[in-house]
Amino acid sequence: QLQASGGGLVQAGGSLKLSCTASGRTFSSYDMGWFRQAPGKERDFVATITWTGSTTSVADSVKGRFTISRDNAKNTVYLHMNSLKPEDTAVYYCAQAKYDWRVRPKQKEDEYDYWGQGTQVTVSS
Repeated sequence: QLQASGGGLVQAGGSLKLSCTASGRTFSSYDMGWFRQAPGKERDFVATITWTGSTTSVADSVKGRFTISRDNAKNTVYLHMNSLKPEDTAVYYCAQAKYDWRVRPKQKEDEYDYWGQGTQVTVSS
């Protein structure tokens, strides 16, 4: 089970930190990711972090503004969002990847098998 939190309304240029706490599986053994879905659009990849925490990947649209991190002791993954833009407005979903011992960033939805409920992020201009 994945529980996301931290969304809200923020002005353009502001920052938010999303959190996602996992339960049920050994958190430290699974890659984690964040995706987002804007109104009327498909869900898109945002960021991912490998189970080791050693490798991360972010979408080009958020590169330099968003970072992903994890705290395995707290079973939590974070999405740090800075310099937010109105086009970042979306429902943000955290996801836990299918088991894969390889240290390889996962950017495709079908590489994930558990999804959180989503948290709304709204950026006003």
